[in-house]
Order: sequence, then C-alpha cells, then structure tokens
Amino acid sequence: MKPFTLLLTFFCLFASSFAQEKDPNYAELLKGVDKDLQEVMDLLQAPGFAVAVVAKNEIIYANGFGYRDYENKVPVDPNTLFAIGSCTKAFTSSVLGLLSKDGEISFNDKPAKHIPGFTFVNDKMNNSITIKDMMTHRTGLPRHDLAWFFFPSYSKDTILKRVAYHEPFAEVREKWFYNNFMYLAQGVIAEKITGQSWEDNVQEHFFNPLGMTRSNLDIDGLQNGENAAFGYELYHDSIIRKMEYYDIAGMSPAGSINSSVNEMSQWIMTWIHGGKYKGVEILPTAYVAEATGPQMLVNSAIPGKENPDVHFATYGYGWMMSSYKGHYRVEHGGNINGFSASTCFFPTDSIGIVVLANQNGSGVPGNVRNILADRVLDLDQTDWIARIKKALAAAKKAKAEVEKSDESDESAKVEGTSTSHPLVAYTGSYSNPGYGKFEILLQNDSLFAQMPKMKLWLKHYHYDVFMPYEVKDIGIDTTDNSGLMVNFFSNNAGEIAGSKINLEATLDPIEFKLEPKAAEIDLAQLEKYVGEFEFAGRSAKFYLKGEKTLYLFVAGQPEYELIAKGDHTFSLKIIDGFKIKFIENDDGMLNEVLFIQPNGTFKATR
Repeated sequence: MKPFTLLLTFFCLFASSFAQEKDPNYAELLKGVDKDLQEVMDLLQAPGFAVAVVAKNEIIYANGFGYRDYENKVPVDPNTLFAIGSCTKAFTSSVLGLLSKDGEISFNDKPAKHIPGFTFVNDKMNNSITIKDMMTHRTGLPRHDLAWFFFPSYSKDTILKRVAYHEPFAEVREKWFYNNFMYLAQGVIAEKITGQSWEDNVQEHFFNPLGMTRSNLDIDGLQNGENAAFGYELYHDSIIRKMEYYDIAGMSPAGSINSSVNEMSQWIMTWIHGGKYKGVEILPTAYVAEATGPQMLVNSAIPGKENPDVHFATYGYGWMMSSYKGHYRVEHGGNINGFSASTCFFPTDSIGIVVLANQNGSGVPGNVRNILADRVLDLDQTDWIARIKKALAAAKKAKAEVEKSDESDESAKVEGTSTSHPLVAYTGSYSNPGYGKFEILLQNDSLFAQMPKMKLWLKHYHYDVFMPYEVKDIGIDTTDNSGLMVNFFSNNAGEIAGSKINLEATLDPIEFKLEPKAAEIDLAQLEKYVGEFEFAGRSAKFYLKGEKTLYLFVAGQPEYELIAKGDHTFSLKIIDGFKIKFIENDDGMLNEVLFIQPNGTFKATR
C-alpha cells in the first residue's frame, strides 16, 4: 500500500471513530415520546408525574404530565415537589461514604462502636453485623415496617431501640432482605460522629453544593412548599382518591426527602461523573464505585421469558444494580403514601432518568423509565404499552375469578361463634417493646384500637379474632381490608392477657401484652393490706412503696409489684395468671388472703 493510501485510510478510520463518539441525536430518539408517556399515565389512571432525562452534564428532556392537584387541575411541571421515598437511601449511605474517606468510620465497624448501647436481639447478631451489612440489607432481619409505620416517633434513638427486640428470619449474610431500620441506623451513626442531625448533614454535603434549593427533608416541605404535589391512590381500580401526607418522622434517613425531577437530575449527574458535579468533588470516587458495585446478591433467578435481557439483581449502598438489555443499570425505587419514584442511571452510558409520580404504589415510574431507556440508549424498543394492557387485563380477570369463587376474607370464618369474654375484658393498653403501645377501647358496643396516629375499628371475625379497619373522616370502609388479624389470647387464669397480630409476613404474629390497669385505691385502704401473713410454715409480707403501690415478698422469691383490680383483688405485674385476694370478715377486718394460682388456691392468715 502506498503511503498516501495508508494515510487516507487512517484518516477515514479516525474520522469514522470520531463520528461514532459524537452524542446521539436525542431529539430524534425522543420524537413522539410524550404520546407514549401520556398513554402510560392514562392506562394506569395516575393523577400525574414528572420526568427528566440526563445525558452527561445536561438535562436533555424534562416534562410534567397530569396534575399535582388533581381536584383543581393544577398541572405538574419539572419543578414540582414529590416525596421520593426510599430514593432517599443513597443520600444516607453517602454521608457515611464521606465519613469513611475522612477516616471517621470503617464499613466493617460494628454499629455499637458509634451508637452506644445499640443491640440486636441476640449475641450472634451483635458479634457479626457490621455497618456494611446494614448498608446492603443482609442482616437477616425482615422489614418490621409496621413497627415504625403504626408507631411513629420523632426521636430517631427511640425508634432505633426497638431493633433490640426484632426477630430475624435468616442468618447474617444468608439472604438479602430490605430493612428500613438499618438505614435509620446509618443516619444515627452519622449524627453521633458529626454532632449534627442527619438532615443537616444531607443539606450541607449534598443539597447546598448541588444547588438543590427547593429539595427538603421533612413533611413540612410538602405541606407548606410551593409547587408541591398532593398524593393519591387508585381506589377500587377506578377512583383517584387523595391520601393524607404520611409524616415519616424519626425514620427520615430511610425515606423523607422531597424533591423535583430537575433537582434530582443534579444528584444523578454527580453519580454519572464519579462523584463530581461541575468539576467539584461531592462524593469520593472510590465510594461511588463501591456503592454502585454489587455488594449483595438480591436473588439468583435466571432471566424470565418476559424480560430475557434483564440480567442479575444485586445491591450496593442505597442502589440496586442490574443489566438492562446489555447496559449496566443503577436504580432505586421509592414508595410512600400517595407517591412512587424511580431514580436510575446507566454509568457507562452517562445517561440518567428520574421519574416521580403522585400515585401510591404506582407502575408509572418503572414503565416510563423503561420506555425512555429504550429510546435514549437507542435499543430495540419493547412495547411497554402493550405489556401494561396485558397486565391490567390479567389482573381484572384474576379479580373476577376470585369474586366468582367467593374466595373472600370471610371464606375461612367459622360461623356462629362469639368472644370468650365480655367486650370490656379486652380493653386496656397493649404493648410490645419492638413495636409500641396501643389502646383497646369499647365504644357503642364495638372495640376500637387507638394507635398513635390512627384509629381502627375491630370487626369481630370469629372466636377471639377481629379484623381491623381504619376509621377515617369519610367513615369506615369495610371493603378496604389490610389482611391483618387481631387474635386475643388468655392466660392460665382465663383472663385476656394480650393479642397477636400478623404484622410481619416472614415471622409468627407479633405478640402485644395487655398491661393490667390499676383500680383507684386511696392510701388509707391500701394500708389495711399491709402486714405479714403465714401459710404452710412460710411467710408472705405485704408492704407499701411510695404512696400507692403495694408489694409482696415471699422468702426465696423476687419482690412482686401488685396491681389493684378492685374488690380487694390484686394481680402480679410481671406474672400472668396469678391473683391475690384479701378476705374481709364480718368485722371489716382483712385477716386472710388467698393466693390464686394455676396450680391451686392457697390461704394465708395474718
């Protein structure tokens, strides 16, 4: 080959290579996409959503669909604020990423090193679980989500203490299982190390340098924010119904951020560029690589027939990784009352997609993400619209078959049964240290459970089992069944002693103990019980502590605090099924006492 011909060939190859490296024509790739996205919203009956697509350093597409206020037809735009739910988690772990770079923390540390007194339910977990295990959802703990959803608190430390009573369902690092408490713990670790709140850490290290000026970190940001969306649910498959904002309170590190697609795009650009935003390091490059690399296998199933090009599922630090049609995808979803979200980017393609919807448990974010990914990555386009239609038809058919076969919540009900006690016997305060406390009330011949932020009507199902339904301003909807069952149980003395509720799907029902309610007895009456009584050659001593608390002591046994029940009767605070009853003679003297126990009744004399 002549030198000139060689040079010409090289130039052509160079020019061809240069042409291939030019940015795609995104305007052409996205032509007509609005129509497809509108159809997704219409098919899924969502009130609205916003979406933004990032390519390298710029937003190449941003749009709002539908309404942020459905009743008043106020439209969504790319600056509308939505709750992003668990898309918050990447922010939380990233604070630890900064602390790791500064040498303040190692991901192999035990959490108790940074949170004094923090424990799990057994020593094996305490000795095994590291911060990295918490970041990757591999502690062996199931979700236990209703422990914070039903029993919220603004104190992060208070909620975190409940973990000490949460039972695992697997060994440490045996299985991946999502757990919001472990992200709360990461937020608390950051607080202990930095001396400032998790909220201030996120604001200082991410919102401020990224110019996320409208993004915020609590429920006030939605309630009082400008251009903020209301949340909605699709009720009975046809009615778009507004939901109240849920205040996640102290669980904030797991999912409290509110943001817009425009501002979340700035967050995504940072990850696409290895932790830098406009040339300034926001996150350590090494942390970005580790956080978006597979740290824990989510499941080991091979690709299904429906999506043969979606390979593997792993978890990093606040991110899920998979292969989408041969492209490495980093993504996390988010769901909280009335809102659904997807934050996604393809690091090797420098592409990011953010979808925020104001529909509860919505399929909009995932479908919109996939439609846009197919286009901007210039892939063979799956007909996602057809798949939505097929899924909706299948769901409608399945629902009809269930209704036809009468497989309702009442199908297992044993007819003709009644409660074992009068309803008043079920009233009182029920508590579990890993969850919280609620009251059972008797009102108008019905039982109600008063939770910290909601009230439930307990509909009798059969025997001592009840089905809870939320009491709302619009009334009680008995078609809106949560699947929960409240099963009351008795102690050996036949008294109602507690309830069991199926709050965690992977475990046996959670037990709540009924706390005995003390009857009001004045000091003068209590003093009549004080004294020493003898039975079978043993001594039982009754005495007062403070002004109104009677105690019992029998040699060789612990001290027992007594709970007044009225009619000279007391129960033991720490032991179920035991009663103390003083016998009043004709002269009004209390010279005898009965010890009523499961193994018999014993009399003692003063």
